[in-house]
Amino acid sequence: MDFRLKIFIGYDEREKIAFHVLTHSIIKYSSIPVNINPICLNNLKKFYKRGKGPNDSTEFSISRFLTPYLSDFKGYSLFLDCDFIIKDDIAKLLTIVKKDPNKSLWCVKHKYIPKDKKKFLNESQLKYKKKNWSSFVIYNNSKCKILTPNFVSNSDGLHLHQFRWLKNPDKMIGKIPKTWNILVGEQKIPKNFQALHYTLGGPYFKKYSKKSTSKHWFKLKKDMLKLA
Repeated sequence: MDFRLKIFIGYDEREKIAFHVLTHSIIKYSSIPVNINPICLNNLKKFYKRGKGPNDSTEFSISRFLTPYLSDFKGYSLFLDCDFIIKDDIAKLLTIVKKDPNKSLWCVKHKYIPKDKKKFLNESQLKYKKKNWSSFVIYNNSKCKILTPNFVSNSDGLHLHQFRWLKNPDKMIGKIPKTWNILVGEQKIPKNFQALHYTLGGPYFKKYSKKSTSKHWFKLKKDMLKLA
């Protein structure tokens, strides 16, 4: 297997700092070369016209599904929301792929219902099956060729987020350990987590900056800004 990993991070103008801190956390703990790319609407205009819709909480709510296309439908790629931090070696994800390389994708299969109706910046907290499955996904790009810019542009949001575009979702979605996508504010934080997901709102928003779990994000931000 190719010991490199293409990584795509959702980019939202309101959360610029989140992209950079997450990128730093990935590089800090990775034991392999990584290729990190923002999925930013401003960079996609030549082939993708769909903007942020009324039910989309971020600019990348839908454009995230362009990950296989942006990878030329080759190899394996990781997509994750920008409001994560990584605290472990991203190379460990490749061992999951190696165990069952014929899956179409892998994710943490959350089973929960959001507690609140609103989240960061007063965005609506929509409730649906497979909520947050699409926030951290390893794609087997060659098995996701349906996800062209035209298809993603014209598909219903739930059709995409619930992976209904797969012929047999139950069979073709592999499982990633839940410690790679711990939902801050929705789940208990284990001692040994591999990734935190500030899904309700990142510490860079004033409302969430004083939460106890914010210390992990601010520590990485401080480390990122440290001068040699």
